[in-house]
Amino acid sequence: MKHLTAAITVLALVMLSEAQHQAGFCAFYDECGRNPSLDETLIPPIVPCLNYSPARHLTGEHYRRFKEVCPMLDQGEGNTYGCCSIGQLASLETSLSLSKGVLNRCPSCAENFAHMHCMATCSPNQTLAVKVTKVMNVTYLGKPRDVVVAYNAYINNEFADTAFQSCKNVRLPATGGFAISTMCGRYGATLCTPQRWYDFQGDSSNGLAPLDIDFFLIKGHDTTGLPEGVIPYNGRALGCNEYTPSGSEPCSCQDCEMSCPSVSPPATPPPPFRLLGMDGFLVISIILSCVLICAFLLYVIVSFWMSSKKRKDQSGEKRKNKSKVKEEKDILKRTIHPSEVTCADKTSLVAQDFLSSVFQRWGTLMASYPLTVLLLSAIVVAVFSVGLKSIELTTDPVELWSAPNSQARQEKEFHDKNFGPFFRTNQLILTAPDRKGDIYDSLLFGKQNFSGIISKDLIIQVLELQQKIQKIEFWSEDLNRTASLKDVCYAPLNPSNPSLTDCAVNSLPQYFQNSLENINAKAIMTELGVTKEVDWRDHLIYCLNSPLSFKDITALGMSCMADYGAPVFTFLAVGGYSDDDYTNAKALILTFSLNNFPRENPKFNVALQWEKEFLKIVQDYEKDPATNFTFAYMAERSLEDEINRTTAEDIPIFMISYLVIFVYIAVALGEYSSCKRLLVDSKFLVGLGGILVVGCSVLASMGFYSWIGLPSSLVILQVVPFLVLAVGADNIFIFVLEYQRDVRRDGETREQHIGRVLGHVAPSMLLCSLSESVCFFLGALSTMPAVRSFALYAALAVLMDFALQMTAFVALLSLDARRQDKNRCELFCCVSVSEKHSDKPNEGFLLPFMRKYYAPALLHRYTRIIVMVVFILMFCASIFLMLHVKVGLDQELAMPTDSYMLRYFSYLHTYFEVGVPVYFVTKRGYDFTSEEGMNAVCSSVGCDQFSLTQKIQYATNYPDLSYIAIPANSWVDDFIDWLNPGSRCCRLYTTGPNQGQFCPANISSLLCWDKCMDGSATSAIRPTVEEFHRFLPDFLGNRPDLQCSKGGLGAYDTSVVVGDNGEIIASRFMAYHSTLTNSQEYTAALQKGRELASSITEAMRKVPGTSPDFEVFTYTLTNVFYEQYLTIVPEGLFNISMCLLPTFVVCCLLLGLDLRSGLLNLITIIMIVVDTVGVMTLWSIDYNAVSLINLVTAVGISVEFVSHMTRSFALSIKPTRVERAAEATANMGSAVFAGVAMTNLPGILVLAFAKAQLIQIFFFRLNLVITLLGLAHGLIFLPVLLTYFGPGLNKALLLQTQKTIQSQDTKRRVKEAYDNISYVENDETNPETCSNATSSSGDAKKPQEPTERREKIDHF
Repeated sequence: MKHLTAAITVLALVMLSEAQHQAGFCAFYDECGRNPSLDETLIPPIVPCLNYSPARHLTGEHYRRFKEVCPMLDQGEGNTYGCCSIGQLASLETSLSLSKGVLNRCPSCAENFAHMHCMATCSPNQTLAVKVTKVMNVTYLGKPRDVVVAYNAYINNEFADTAFQSCKNVRLPATGGFAISTMCGRYGATLCTPQRWYDFQGDSSNGLAPLDIDFFLIKGHDTTGLPEGVIPYNGRALGCNEYTPSGSEPCSCQDCEMSCPSVSPPATPPPPFRLLGMDGFLVISIILSCVLICAFLLYVIVSFWMSSKKRKDQSGEKRKNKSKVKEEKDILKRTIHPSEVTCADKTSLVAQDFLSSVFQRWGTLMASYPLTVLLLSAIVVAVFSVGLKSIELTTDPVELWSAPNSQARQEKEFHDKNFGPFFRTNQLILTAPDRKGDIYDSLLFGKQNFSGIISKDLIIQVLELQQKIQKIEFWSEDLNRTASLKDVCYAPLNPSNPSLTDCAVNSLPQYFQNSLENINAKAIMTELGVTKEVDWRDHLIYCLNSPLSFKDITALGMSCMADYGAPVFTFLAVGGYSDDDYTNAKALILTFSLNNFPRENPKFNVALQWEKEFLKIVQDYEKDPATNFTFAYMAERSLEDEINRTTAEDIPIFMISYLVIFVYIAVALGEYSSCKRLLVDSKFLVGLGGILVVGCSVLASMGFYSWIGLPSSLVILQVVPFLVLAVGADNIFIFVLEYQRDVRRDGETREQHIGRVLGHVAPSMLLCSLSESVCFFLGALSTMPAVRSFALYAALAVLMDFALQMTAFVALLSLDARRQDKNRCELFCCVSVSEKHSDKPNEGFLLPFMRKYYAPALLHRYTRIIVMVVFILMFCASIFLMLHVKVGLDQELAMPTDSYMLRYFSYLHTYFEVGVPVYFVTKRGYDFTSEEGMNAVCSSVGCDQFSLTQKIQYATNYPDLSYIAIPANSWVDDFIDWLNPGSRCCRLYTTGPNQGQFCPANISSLLCWDKCMDGSATSAIRPTVEEFHRFLPDFLGNRPDLQCSKGGLGAYDTSVVVGDNGEIIASRFMAYHSTLTNSQEYTAALQKGRELASSITEAMRKVPGTSPDFEVFTYTLTNVFYEQYLTIVPEGLFNISMCLLPTFVVCCLLLGLDLRSGLLNLITIIMIVVDTVGVMTLWSIDYNAVSLINLVTAVGISVEFVSHMTRSFALSIKPTRVERAAEATANMGSAVFAGVAMTNLPGILVLAFAKAQLIQIFFFRLNLVITLLGLAHGLIFLPVLLTYFGPGLNKALLLQTQKTIQSQDTKRRVKEAYDNISYVENDETNPETCSNATSSSGDAKKPQEPTERREKIDHF
């Protein structure tokens, strides 16, 4: 038998050598069974019989089938000859149907592809372009036959190149990639050429070609190396922009660049604003600073000249009456006539007198019944605080930063309602930086660089880790059973009842179907006469370049598809590569996808528990010394876990901060006249009471809002106490220090004394508290939930703080004063000391220092000019810096400095090659069933040039401007291709119980002859309305496979929502963003996506039958976080403006319509805010919602620094502005410094040790900046500003003061006269009366001295 086979083979070779290359002859004909040289293939490798014979005349059924399969070779009935039997035509049709499934969207490409194979198989002049190179002997139907297993095909280069050009841009709608990437083997779409394209099609090792075909592409008339008689085939190939002979339209723009209309590129971002070759804002800032400084200096010069002239004019009169001049130097002795008092002065005086008298009576009442007041205050606070039992703490970032009625929030709710939430991602990115790479000399692919991490042992270790994670099991209380990955995993191809292998796990081992046997597989292969071993490296090279392949081209013959049935795209398996050098990647990526169940679903907790186990395994693996990887990891729950962890860890920092503030207040409020009275004059309990007042106000505010259902947040817990403490401590210091500096008058009770002091300072406290409270209430107009809730909580807390200070704290001070009057120790009330309290006012250290040294130095003539110039320059520089502040908040900042998520974010930006998915979502109101409706969406042949998917394609041509890198998939395109009768996808059962129903492509054609639709395989078919509704569910439920890659299960089954009446109420088209690394890029991507979606909406509304309110919008998981940055600048300006307005209005009203004081107040606060934003730029503090909250807080704290000083200046009766400014700086400035600055600074400095970066940046840095700038403007700039532009002397107040002094002088003179009369009457009878009267007179004068001093110095 062996001899017979050898003889037949020799005979066949002789026949090959004798075969002639001539027109009208065939090299082979009919089918002779399977190729004996091939084992496992994807389709049966049926090969032709060697048969050198004339071409057959085709008639009848033979001709009809020939015309269907190879219409380009048809010469008309009766004139058509061919070299293929009916059986060959059937096999060719089956083979072509696989490619047509992806190429039919471009008819000219599909025809060119079929043209080439029809030529080689059926051309009547077959021998002119084909040379058989290898035959084998087989037994077919019981007879020995020679079969062709290899031949050479000679094609003209022009035909080959035109055919290749028509196909190279044809898209795969499901992936956004190119169809040719699946048809060019290891080269993929990028490196594919006509020769490589044809080589792949003729390579039997790919599992699709039944035999080996070596294609020779011959240039022009070059005959070098051609066998004698061979004429390279040079038929006419169609350009992709041409109509086909059957009448099919040209390919669409998405599949054919030559069909694209002229589309202008997107508008580039405007260039930076420039003037005179420099930054335009810098030039404007310089000009503005020069103008302001020049205007100020001009004002100073003019003022100096006018005052000098006035002094010269008055010098003559002053010499004439020196005594009168000397008298007028004392402002109190200057005669003020009532006619000199203006209406504004009278209004101001009335307002101050009214407020002072009201608060004086109130303070006296509160101090008289301290215990009752404290009890009632405690009851009120307790009633408000009861609401805390139902407090709701919002930790969901979406709820915090995205308004419920915002566009992004509504889009998210629509998307999640119709398609479900985006799946949960659990990911590892592994690197091996210390491993050296090597070069692998592949038989098929040549020399390839393999990085250190692309090594067999590491891949096996990744597989072991992956399998360990996949085997996670745990007891679930929610399911009341053992749960595993399959209970929660995302299983796109078997969502209803998934097994473990159905779970979507994307990794490099998936190219080997997670099989250690496949990784270790080896085979001997011969290529171009070279025999060599192929192994996992050859398979991997192939799969990385062609991940959609069901079989590689090596002798291994393994699939590239994952074990769950879907492809693993290269960017999901490896990272850190350049161009397409995949094997030189620096990282391996391992991703587990879970379903994102609603929070009320029991499986939500199961998913959280699985992720907890996942993190535990990964963290243990990281600690294992045997681990060879350096890697980063994350679970979907990681962000929230890390935020909660750092919040808990930073609680002690906040507690220490509050403790430091408390200790400072307790120490600073005390009077320390002698060591013996240290415990008597200390204010430990008063300080504690002040802290408790602040705490109670915060608790009352939180309780009230919790009671009415307004949720709180961590931002409120962290910021509001600091804010209220700053406001409350300042008021406490002003009140207590004023009480300590004042001396009780004769006949005045303790309660009256406290009431009088409160009458002096409470209007100032009211001014600040009311300004801040109204400021925050107006800030609640913000659309951001976190800002709105913060503003409401802060507003009520400030009001409550003021109310409790006016009640509970006054009562507490009254009790403390009673204890101090009795000389009892503070902490040991039963212990008293003998040393009496001094009757002299206690000014402490700060007041004398600021009066004697600081104020004179600050308000010196030249110092004031320097201060104004410096602050003007600082303001203008801050305007420039403010215009360059970065807007956004990178998610890394939400993590603590020691979080594993920081490494993950770093790895993500370094190694990931694509950005996040972006969905273009359509709402109800569009008719997808009409031909016009489909054409306005799809991107294949016959579709509109500016359809939905085509516009997205145009955007991908400019990824740097549009931020879209990969085109959108399209269920409409794939549905149309799926229906195309040229593919095997949509067929109907011809016989059996399912007759007339949908028949999957993997069912034998013997059972399913009927196509779903009639029509040309290459025409632009569109289903009717009935066909659309009938077959859409079949398409969405059809699992894709080799026979039909267009099935919609997995890719589209969750992307189309059909209503009860068949209307499509929602659908989505998924594209991919380019790599986005920071919040600025995410924001820009959102904005560009919305612009594109708006353009698509406008075009689709013009389609007949479309509802006017139909809309297309873009949805990305991150949109709800970054939408705020589109409007945060104007919204921030609005919020801050709303805060600034009440500071001006309240200041004017409470100062009696003093517009100048209100304006100066406002200007200073604006300067503080602007300078704060400028320093934010310098200190790398981005502008975002957290910054905005702090800037709103800055307005409130600035009121404390500024308003007290402004009011003190306005109510001073010193003769000149400089003297009034010096008095305000000394008296009120010392209290503000001690109460605001020194209260905030210690607590803020402690926050520098917090682990959370958000705390370090937005609470430590920003609050430090706000406090220091507020201090500088309040105690340096404002006093100087008041000396130049402050309001004039309030003559109504001066007139009232003079009348008061005159009244007191009259009473004193009457008393002296009475004493003198008594002295004369008793002079003769009692000689000692003189000394007694003198003593009595002296005693009568003593009380007046401090009273007079208070009126002159400390009057507000």
